[in-house]
Amino acid sequence: MLSKKTKYGIKALTYLAKQENKRPVQIATISKSENISLKFLESILLTLRKNGILGSKKGKGGGYYLLKEPSEIQMTSIMRILEGPISMVPCVSLNFYEKCDDCPDENACAVHNLMTKVRDNTLEIFRNTSLADLCKC
Repeated sequence: MLSKKTKYGIKALTYLAKQENKRPVQIATISKSENISLKFLESILLTLRKNGILGSKKGKGGGYYLLKEPSEIQMTSIMRILEGPISMVPCVSLNFYEKCDDCPDENACAVHNLMTKVRDNTLEIFRNTSLADLCKC
């Protein structure tokens, strides 16, 4: 299941992507508009800033803004930053691979083979979806 952190992160990013003037937006404005707890949203936006998705400006006229065009922000990046590995089991992860302790042969493992298909199809969707696709901007 998608975590609230990721759900709210995507909602906040689409809100920022829809801003026509591309000026910084205060956290309180996003929080109120998207019905997200201010404290929780602060943590999410900080994570996105630290990972190069958002920039921030302090002081009057400050807030958060996208560092790239929405069309350049792929969902694979957002999902990995906020949710972690895309695969459902570590033995099929491309970036966080770990061998399963209970599996002597991955190639013969039914779970491994099924989850590889799930991962590949999920990645296909995330790779072909940008932030612009989500907000039609």
